[in-house]
Amino acid sequence: MRGVVAAGVWLAIGLGCATAVGQEKPEGSAGDSGMDPVLQRVMTAWPDGRIDTVKKPGEWNYELGTLLDGVIAEWRVTGDGRLFAYAKAAVDRSVDKDGVIHVYEDTPYPVDGHSMDNVEMGRTVLTMYRVTLDERYYKAAKFLHDQMLVQPKNAAGGYWHKQIYPNQMWLDGAYMSEPFMEGYGKSFEKTKDTDEAVTQLLLMDEHMRDRRTGLLHHGWDQSKQMEWADKQTGLSPEIWSRAMGWYAMALVDVLERMPTTDPQRLALEEVTRRTLMAVARYQDSGSGLWWQVMDKGSQKGNYLEASASCMFVYAMAKGVRMGVAPMSLEQNVTKGWAGIQQRFVKPDGTLSGTVKVAGLGGKPYRSGTYDYYVGEAVGDNDAKGVGAYLLALSEITQRQRAGDLMRKARGKTVLIDGWFNSQMRKTPEGNSLLFHYKWKDTANSGYSEWAHMFEEYGMQAEMLDHAPRAEDLKGVAIYVIASPDIPALNPNPHFMDEASAAAVEAWVKAGGVLVMMENDSEHADQTHFDLLSDRFGIHFNPVTRNRELNNDYADTMVPIAAGTGGIFKHAHKALMKETCTITVSGGAKSILESDNSKGGGDTMMATAHAGKGLVYANVDPWIYNEYTDGRKQPLGEDNFAGGLELTRWLVAQATGSKD
Repeated sequence: MRGVVAAGVWLAIGLGCATAVGQEKPEGSAGDSGMDPVLQRVMTAWPDGRIDTVKKPGEWNYELGTLLDGVIAEWRVTGDGRLFAYAKAAVDRSVDKDGVIHVYEDTPYPVDGHSMDNVEMGRTVLTMYRVTLDERYYKAAKFLHDQMLVQPKNAAGGYWHKQIYPNQMWLDGAYMSEPFMEGYGKSFEKTKDTDEAVTQLLLMDEHMRDRRTGLLHHGWDQSKQMEWADKQTGLSPEIWSRAMGWYAMALVDVLERMPTTDPQRLALEEVTRRTLMAVARYQDSGSGLWWQVMDKGSQKGNYLEASASCMFVYAMAKGVRMGVAPMSLEQNVTKGWAGIQQRFVKPDGTLSGTVKVAGLGGKPYRSGTYDYYVGEAVGDNDAKGVGAYLLALSEITQRQRAGDLMRKARGKTVLIDGWFNSQMRKTPEGNSLLFHYKWKDTANSGYSEWAHMFEEYGMQAEMLDHAPRAEDLKGVAIYVIASPDIPALNPNPHFMDEASAAAVEAWVKAGGVLVMMENDSEHADQTHFDLLSDRFGIHFNPVTRNRELNNDYADTMVPIAAGTGGIFKHAHKALMKETCTITVSGGAKSILESDNSKGGGDTMMATAHAGKGLVYANVDPWIYNEYTDGRKQPLGEDNFAGGLELTRWLVAQATGSKD
């Protein structure tokens, strides 16, 4: 049975691409000159997340959390390690070595106030754990998770937004808690957490949606006791655009990680599609933007608002990419992004036009009326707006890179092997997860960055956790097998066998694209794996070259010339360490050989055609996170940029496209 593994995706500028004078830089290449001006301003004006437009710069809050969501999004689409370091430094100011979040250190548990706003930054904390596996981040994330387990609920089962707002659901809370709870559940195999996140989103649609417009009201008082609440429905009076933005973003972020087999997925897809279509109907036709009070654009005092406009562009673009929303929304995304650039982005990277805050009830009392919303203050460089802008930027970058290929690839499956490499890792929760060259492994050992590259084209990244057979490969466009296990790394390895090899060969000949990413004989099986590769004239040799000893990477760099194999348009410095070599025969082609000065002439990459299909083989799993996500670049390698080009070529082959 396949298990869907989703990964967030993004791209724009990466680090470490050496480029000759006059040579065009490859996609994902380095250079501040190519960095978006808003992001550049964030990096320079707000070092380590010290936001100067809030009362307490650098303090733990949802504004900083939203900003970091955008920064992490940009890191994932650019491979620029500086962005990860930026987010980590911001988190490390608030989370100590023991995993204690300083704003809670004097607070008895359960947390007094039960504010979901403070849970939002847990998304970045969870990212820190998943990437570094440092247990202090797990402890901090678990603290927030456990707060949500005791979060008060109204009679319908909906979370109170805060302790001081009894029985009230606010749309803001959808983004503050649901993606975090689903992410926690997916990280530690806690299905109740993921189910609860979806349930909350569906409850909001059920009770807060206006049947006339399809939009959702900002708040719902289930008890109907609040002064602002309609006595029949309990709803607040107006449709506030940023509240809708929080909800729309939460929908696509939760859906991103939901398996296709989840029994609630179809319901959430329908809600997401309906919501995004409603949002599109209220886009201002002239500017491409959205109004502060969404459905009253022509009313006196209303204004076009930046943060919501960015949120809607992000949610719609992501919904289209994931295949949840129709392709027709692309025109809304394009027009919205152009409007944001024209109206809100200044040459120095300032983002203007974000309403600072809006709420319901409290002291001083907030009525939720039209006059209340249009009367709230608007400012420049609000972190919520900037974070939403960066999230939108990440989707726009992916769309621009994918181009027309997305239309052909969207919805197709790229499958990763979880059988021939089936290593398991214990989590702090005590359960075991498959890791090592897996789509959802975000640590050094994983392929999450590569998954993001495929998902840029709208492909579904899934894993096969048993031996491949014809029924498993039916409908699969690309199948990746990386570094098959040896007993030293897995006491119970699953070796390639004749039945599996025959099934894969038949699938390739029928039009599949097979990717074989081997390793050296000290880390991977070649003997049994050659039962498969030899069928295509590709033989992996049981040797080791390109050794990295004592952090000396001098012999690990593999130059890739522009034009190599018709795959790489640009030159790359690829880091491939502890590799094997390839011997080709028959119709297989050697497309990249090692540098002759380093023991040379060995084949490092090969391709072969078989029937209607294609095989790509490499002597190293070289696009894994450790040397692709930009956090570690000992010799300035650009595996990220090379990976982008390889991925595009594979997608083009799998869709029969000329690129």
